[in-house]
Amino acid sequence: MPRSNQPFINASSEALGQSDAFLAFQERLSRVAPIQRPVLLVGERGTGKELAASRLHYLSGRWQKPFVTLNCASLSPSLIESELFGYERGAFTGALQRRVGRFEVADGGTLFLDEVGNVPLEAQEKILRTVEYQIFERVGSTENVAVDVRILAATNANLPEMAAAGRFRPDLLDRLSFEVLSVPPLRERSGDIMLLARHFAVRMARELDRERMPDFSAEASAVLEGYGWPGNVRELKNVVERAVYRSDSPLITEIIFDPFGALCKGPEPMGWSSRGRILAPVPERGPDPLTVPMKKAVLDLKMRMLQSALERSRYNQRKAAALLGLSYDQFRGLYRRYNLQGESK
Repeated sequence: MPRSNQPFINASSEALGQSDAFLAFQERLSRVAPIQRPVLLVGERGTGKELAASRLHYLSGRWQKPFVTLNCASLSPSLIESELFGYERGAFTGALQRRVGRFEVADGGTLFLDEVGNVPLEAQEKILRTVEYQIFERVGSTENVAVDVRILAATNANLPEMAAAGRFRPDLLDRLSFEVLSVPPLRERSGDIMLLARHFAVRMARELDRERMPDFSAEASAVLEGYGWPGNVRELKNVVERAVYRSDSPLITEIIFDPFGALCKGPEPMGWSSRGRILAPVPERGPDPLTVPMKKAVLDLKMRMLQSALERSRYNQRKAAALLGLSYDQFRGLYRRYNLQGESK
């Protein structure tokens, strides 16, 4: 499948990107989508694993059938089995009538098991049997129920490591991982941050019925692009929507990563709070900023931030990277690029 220079957008507004990492992921996803086999999605929190699962379903031959989800982390271990397989009347206290489970609801379609690493071992054995033979028994019944369901699963845990430790069935892991798709974190999607930020900003402005569509100052853009985004797209969406909501101007100049930090202490120089999470680079009044080319202004800001972080961390690069919300490798790359001065360690 040839790549396009245009950003990829699907029906879900958060599945948007144009970076090589994002487009490569979408190509792999599109390739496996029509294959009626389980797919395991792995990735950090907030990367969009459920969005990817939805796309897998709607690109498959099952797209007109149900797409059913279950967040395995939101249920106690004792409830997961009854949620998945249903139960008969009288199966346990409170079971006043038969209830069908997610497998039956998803018959003919797709069942997405989010945070599958939280499924207890007892239920894992029953899931394995269902995946292999497409039959199961409701809780409290000995009658077989036949279904035709494609399983998709997602996790941010290391399932091979869990299997080696006896906390996840190796045979179930084998069945779920016909293909394993790694959802790229936002920090590896060069060029997508501002594309997504502007998209979320416009959508929030419309929700607020604002006539003028928002944009970001050069300083705010540099802050967004320089941050490490541990919460990925979900965190970016929240940060951008907060910035639009709090701004009285269409030009966004203030970015707040941690709304709690402002309650603890006012912003220090460079906008960082004592918790190292708030950055609010509001330009000071002075000469017309258009007298400086944008690229130079952004470059100057990045260099000042890097130098300030180095000085504050006493030139410990790992601590400086943490202050800026960057990985150590990201910081080293910028450090070498800008040839910063000072003794680092």
